Amino acid sequence: MATTRAERRIARVLSLEPGGPPTFQARVANLFIRAIGRTFWEFSPAGDAGLLRVQRATRLLGYAQRLPRGVAIEPQHLGACTAEWVRAGAPDEDKVFLYLHGGGYFFGGPRLYRPFNWRLSAATGRVVLALDYRLAPKHTPADALEDAVTAYEFLLGRGYSPENIVVGGDSAGGHLTLALLLALKQRELPLPKAAVCLSPWVDLLCSADSHRSNARTDYLIPAKKLAALGRDYCNGKAEDDPLHAPARADLTGLPPMLFVASGTEILRDDTREAYERAKAAGVNGVYQEWKGLVHVFPVFCEYVPEGKAAFRHIAEFLANAEA
Repeated sequence: MATTRAERRIARVLSLEPGGPPTFQARVANLFIRAIGRTFWEFSPAGDAGLLRVQRATRLLGYAQRLPRGVAIEPQHLGACTAEWVRAGAPDEDKVFLYLHGGGYFFGGPRLYRPFNWRLSAATGRVVLALDYRLAPKHTPADALEDAVTAYEFLLGRGYSPENIVVGGDSAGGHLTLALLLALKQRELPLPKAAVCLSPWVDLLCSADSHRSNARTDYLIPAKKLAALGRDYCNGKAEDDPLHAPARADLTGLPPMLFVASGTEILRDDTREAYERAKAAGVNGVYQEWKGLVHVFPVFCEYVPEGKAAFRHIAEFLANAEA
């Protein structure tokens, strides 16, 4: 059967692999994201006033999101926080993806991430539970971790088998994903089947080399702003505090993990080193490094073709983890 031009274009997009040069659309998106997103954050006021300014702006952006037909959203209350169920198509109701959004622990949320989450549901054939964890400056990353544990225990209480649960997140949500796995391990709770970390902010103290070497080439994150934020979160905390854990903890026994990063972002080395440490601990891990793309490019899937292709890679990773 003959294919249409649109179908061939979609097939080309979905066939994209890490290692190749960025697409023209990705290069254009990089420029817009740098001019608008990074500049807005970089020149926002210091302290809580700046955090709240970015938080308000991204909340308004979330209300501009539109969903295609066939996507269902259902709110879920979880005590101190909330979440929303996202279903695209006809996912397997016995399988769930607990997703933890990024945003430096001070902005973002399920509404802003709806274009990402419905594609995640469609690609993986799973229901997505998108957690709306508590944010700074009113709350701390420790509060976010408790919310993540609450959400995971909620899924277990709802009857989901750990074998049918996947957890994942991007940037700060990637840090939260690793912190959640370590908290579950410490509390002797059953671990999920697999985990996905997209450009995880593994070390809140921003000590990896790429925080300096890629400070100019990161299209979204102002390195100095992120480092100051991390120091503030860790101020007064002991070296063995759970906030430090993902960068230093024993990763033995964790489930299969997919790590994805861009070679030009400041969190590249965080992602690489987390993968290498997981592999050294005996974890079945996969690392992908894409060239010349914006930080957490799958989240910008509306504009970055490689972002759409990333969902195929996530789905393939999960299929292999389940085999």
